[in-house]
Amino acid sequence: MTFKTTKLRDAISLALVAGATFGASSAFAQEAETAGATTLDRIEVTGSRIRQASVETAQPVVVLSRENIENMGVTSVADILQNLTSAGSPAISRGDVLASGENVGGYYIDLRNLGASRTLILVNGKRLGANTTGLQDLGQIPASAIERIEVLKDGASSIYGSDAIAGVVNVITRRRFEGAELNAYYGQLNEGNGTNQTVDFTIGTSGDRGSVTMSIDYGKEEPIWARDVWYARDGSRGPAFPGAGWSPVSQNGSFCDPCTPSSAAVWWTLIPGQDPTDRDSYQVHTAAFNANSNEQMMARTGIERRSIFVAGEYDVTDNVRFVADALYNHRETTQTVAGYPFQTAAFGIPLSGDSAFNPTPGTDLTIRRRLWEVPRTTESNLSTYRLTAAFEGYFELGNTTWDWDAGGIWNRNEMLKVGRGDASLAAMDLAMGPSFVNAQGIVQCGTADNPIPLGTNLGAGECTPVNPLLPYGVAGAGSLSDPNVQAFLFPYYHDRGLTESTTYFANLSGTLFELPAGDLGIAVGYEHRNEQGRFVPDAFNQAGLSTGLPATTTAGGYKLDEFYVELAVPLLSEVPGAHELTLNVASRYSDYSTFGDTTNNKFGLVWRPVEDLLVRATYAEGFRAPSVDNLYGGVGGSFESYTDPCGSTGPGNVAGGATCTASGVPADYVQLGQGLVPCSTFPCQTPDQFLSGSNPNLTPETAETMTAGIVYSPEWVSGLDISLDWYKVEIDNLIASDSVTDILQDCYLRGIAERCTLFTRDPTDSHINALNFSLTNKGRLETEGYDLGVRYRLPETAYGNFSFDWQVSYISEYNLWANNNPDTVAQPSVSFAGTFRTRSNLGVDWQYGDFGATWTARYYSSMKEGCAVTASYDPTYCNIPDYVAPDVPDGLPLRKVGSNTFHDVQFRYNTPWNGTVSVGANNVTNHHGPIMFSAPNNQFAYYGGFDFGRTLYMKYQQRF
Repeated sequence: MTFKTTKLRDAISLALVAGATFGASSAFAQEAETAGATTLDRIEVTGSRIRQASVETAQPVVVLSRENIENMGVTSVADILQNLTSAGSPAISRGDVLASGENVGGYYIDLRNLGASRTLILVNGKRLGANTTGLQDLGQIPASAIERIEVLKDGASSIYGSDAIAGVVNVITRRRFEGAELNAYYGQLNEGNGTNQTVDFTIGTSGDRGSVTMSIDYGKEEPIWARDVWYARDGSRGPAFPGAGWSPVSQNGSFCDPCTPSSAAVWWTLIPGQDPTDRDSYQVHTAAFNANSNEQMMARTGIERRSIFVAGEYDVTDNVRFVADALYNHRETTQTVAGYPFQTAAFGIPLSGDSAFNPTPGTDLTIRRRLWEVPRTTESNLSTYRLTAAFEGYFELGNTTWDWDAGGIWNRNEMLKVGRGDASLAAMDLAMGPSFVNAQGIVQCGTADNPIPLGTNLGAGECTPVNPLLPYGVAGAGSLSDPNVQAFLFPYYHDRGLTESTTYFANLSGTLFELPAGDLGIAVGYEHRNEQGRFVPDAFNQAGLSTGLPATTTAGGYKLDEFYVELAVPLLSEVPGAHELTLNVASRYSDYSTFGDTTNNKFGLVWRPVEDLLVRATYAEGFRAPSVDNLYGGVGGSFESYTDPCGSTGPGNVAGGATCTASGVPADYVQLGQGLVPCSTFPCQTPDQFLSGSNPNLTPETAETMTAGIVYSPEWVSGLDISLDWYKVEIDNLIASDSVTDILQDCYLRGIAERCTLFTRDPTDSHINALNFSLTNKGRLETEGYDLGVRYRLPETAYGNFSFDWQVSYISEYNLWANNNPDTVAQPSVSFAGTFRTRSNLGVDWQYGDFGATWTARYYSSMKEGCAVTASYDPTYCNIPDYVAPDVPDGLPLRKVGSNTFHDVQFRYNTPWNGTVSVGANNVTNHHGPIMFSAPNNQFAYYGGFDFGRTLYMKYQQRF
């Protein structure tokens, strides 16, 4: 099948609505390659199942070629995609070092800020396996195996089923590769840490009837420590407020006397060099003894990956081919966070009055002690196995050609998490219980009449006593630095996870008959999928027998059958006012074993009034089915950060209001944080674990997506391509975790009485001591915006080839409703941290013979966040003191920070021996983003999607 190429067709094949940060010349190299072809096999473009020679569709598709990827200074698929201007905040940034569960260490992409679970990931048009939370790890795919990446920024549930609400990422791997290729990358932050190194090797061979291509990747990113990062080393509020957020539960150890009321408790800590068993050896614990937990925290987790990808094909007959690919990936992720802030009041384990270490014999003591000597470290190991096999071919029926394929996919993820640093409560109870000095002068658990054998085997009835009042670095009996004490109190914990997905599919596409304007194309297909998963926390955590967060087993699965049909109907062709007019219609029926069935439809229109102008529009229905974790997840615990509306010092409070008073909260109540110390900064972390869990009664999210746009490649300006696309997405029955903030605001600000039943307060000091929340189909989300793309390739000059690429994504609306009640007021989120109103990338590429260079500027518009005006804050930081929005009509103090631009450069040289040397710097100016007290997508006061600092790197490629 042949067709005449046009500038417009080339432009669409290059996906002019892209938001990537690659140099423009490499993209135009792809354009030139496409333009040079006059006869192409029928291809399947992401977003359509109908195979065709033309790449033009009604939907906006971004194409990142292999050359684009090689001209970037990043090494993972997710980092490549995160630089798209349409990409939202990272789902789990590497700075979320307190994140737990299966997702840690994975790379996920979030299009349109709609959530990573609403972006579907495909490999060669087939689903990538997901874990029990429904997230698909792009890091499983070795970058060396990639031929190109196609990103559909439109709803596609009618084509691909669940999850394709925000869009689809389709990773196309290399096939029929001939020869060998070696790549090496070494990068490092300018501070000298955060080393990143990768090595990959690809080899392939092909013959008359088949081919085999194999890629092997190894990559290792060293962790970055918070103590080495400018925005974290001084504490949780950044360098502007050193010491802010430091915890009174410190490595120095302290006891309270008196202990009540909690807000007025006096805490005592050991005077350096004094006798820990003498009550007079203690002084009042002041802020000078507080703990800067960031000294022990990672600012970025460490990760190590090994991948093997093999793709092969064999022509069984002239029109039947067998294709298969196999993937193995092993990921090791290391997290380290500060030692656990142990508070005996939370567990009912005081330092016994009969302990040999008690400075007030006969009186049990309430203790606070951060277990600094044994930081909490978790190593997550994930192994992924994936196999795809299918037969594909074509046959002639009359004067038309029909394409078909049928096969299966098997994907399995096996996870093992090994952690240490949380204390065994049973061991701690014994170690802090009665103890005495035996005849050998050694402190021993128990009493002289009923001693407990010394040792570290709790199960064998042994015990090693601990003195929690000895500060970190101070030796002595019972010190937490004693290896025997550590061996007794800190066991190793093991969590295990397993997910398995099996899919069978069959597809058929071809031409029903010829219409006056062209062929009436059709595609039909069937898919059966079986998803199973479980995640089993350590028995200690399941039983609540450690200081770790409680968690129970997630286990379950579901099956589904799906049928789809798609039609491409040419209406007009080569007539005045309609060089082309084509209608695309698709529908998919899905039957789930969990919630029942659903049907989703899509309509698309392509109109080309003249040859160099295309107008396109789509309307799509979509859905996202609840994941295994959504439906069958266990109960988990967390220490949430929030602002109590009844606190008299928090922002936007209603202290003294009728609802607060009815709850028994006095008008002068001050919110209590860790250690039951009054909060001075907000949001403030609770001293108590709150519980959350799944919901087996969840129903699917439903969505409507609309897009419209133009693509213009004027014949009178050679090398210029312009595109503009509008989109609007509406999601109902939103599956989301309820939040502490929503619950408290619903109770105290919105007067929803049933929400007040989800938490309790301590009757003596009024702090919230228990709260339960779970997943619900609670809300609605709407977002609307525009994508602009301008590319221009200058005519060849005596100084080389220059090309420019400017991409902009603009969010005009992003509103979230707390529930489906139409009377609920929308919460606008545009320009709040992470949801940038504008993201823009400008790239300039230069190529002169064997030399080349790329410069890219990445722009992020300003951000807002909530703030508090307290003694520890400069009031000028709240530079929007009376922010008014539909959800806060009476005004709320906010803080606004300016825009940020990061610059990347790369220089490259093609050697005479068929190699390429590249050197570059990401964020070459070492630009620092602003401190964000709300810590968006991060554990620290900095936006998790921004660069840590300047990254210098060198790449070498050798082709054989």
